[in-house]
Amino acid sequence: MGRGTTTETISAGLARRILLAAQGFGRPQGAAAGTRQIAAAVRRFGPLQLDSVNVFERSHYLPLFARLGAYDRASLDALAFGRRRRFTEYWAHEAALVPVEDWPLWGWKMAALRAKDHAKSGWVGSNGEMLDWLRARLAETGPTTAGAIEHESNRRVGPWWGWSDVKQGLEHLFRWGEVAIDGRERFERRYGLAEHVLPSSALGPAPARADAIRELVARAAAAIGIGTAADLADVHRLRVDETTSAARELEAEGVLIPVAVEGWRQRAWLHRDARRPRRIDAAALLSPFDPVVWDRDRALRHFGFHYRIEIYTPAPQRVYGYYSLPILLDEGLVGRVDLKSDRARRTLLVQSAWREEGPAGAAADPDRVAALVLAAAAWQGLDAIEVGDRGSLAADLGAALRGSG
Repeated sequence: MGRGTTTETISAGLARRILLAAQGFGRPQGAAAGTRQIAAAVRRFGPLQLDSVNVFERSHYLPLFARLGAYDRASLDALAFGRRRRFTEYWAHEAALVPVEDWPLWGWKMAALRAKDHAKSGWVGSNGEMLDWLRARLAETGPTTAGAIEHESNRRVGPWWGWSDVKQGLEHLFRWGEVAIDGRERFERRYGLAEHVLPSSALGPAPARADAIRELVARAAAAIGIGTAADLADVHRLRVDETTSAARELEAEGVLIPVAVEGWRQRAWLHRDARRPRRIDAAALLSPFDPVVWDRDRALRHFGFHYRIEIYTPAPQRVYGYYSLPILLDEGLVGRVDLKSDRARRTLLVQSAWREEGPAGAAADPDRVAALVLAAAAWQGLDAIEVGDRGSLAADLGAALRGSG
């Protein structure tokens, strides 16, 4: 900024709407989304986090349902795991889907992980022969799962989640970019040499680390619209110092605009193309790993929403439930519902439903939440809904569902 320039101050409400608009909310939902709309949505909101929990629906399917409405999950599978895939997996946030052509953008991270693992991992230092054998095996057989590889060391050790040496080796090769994921079988990764899995156009030289990080920060800013350095860093799990340097360069180029947000202690940047809506009309159930809420500190700052997933909390200590989904109505997170798909009985179980405390919870319209639950059940192919009695919204939600039928 030049001398005498004044930093714009943005209200907390506008900052919240900017985030939601950048994330694809507030757009009208038309007919069932096709491949083009699905691909565009994933590119818009950034890395699509993968998670194995399937109590209601696997997490990576939910952000698209929240934004596009009912869609064919097979279309996303084809884009992510099919022969003509447009997305592939990498550690781009946690394990996440990213555009295939972005593979070189992660070359700096692959190199850093290789150096770190060789310097600090006792397993890597002791298993060079295993890694070479796995490289040769994949070159000979093509993509396969860890479980399908026959080797005397292919057995789990320790508790049930323990990895065999084969699995550890494949995961290290994946971290280093030598191996890419060719799809999943019952959510188990199928590993293949990168040159066998990815198109040659995705295997070009990697940009320099600073250049790649600057591009990732620009994309993060477009995905969330407005954010602090920590917010921008979290999208792709970058270092905050490197993110700050990149943001300042992008500011000098006019890509990012420095702003102050009411109530925020940290400086922030606004993407130059970010929309500034006066209102957001939205209704959605969010995955625990939706980009709107995956940064728990940012969710608290934007929405006053204190969110902790309770999967790993012992049942007697859970407050809201095992797989509690935030409820977005317009521009507020107004409550949460704990859902489970009982596929054997073709029934959606609402195990608890809660209003947020204070003004946000007052906006938790039971009829609108009921419409979301009905849409979720229909999308899952479930015929019935059962609502438990746990939670401050449960009784009103149950009554609204009964009234809708």
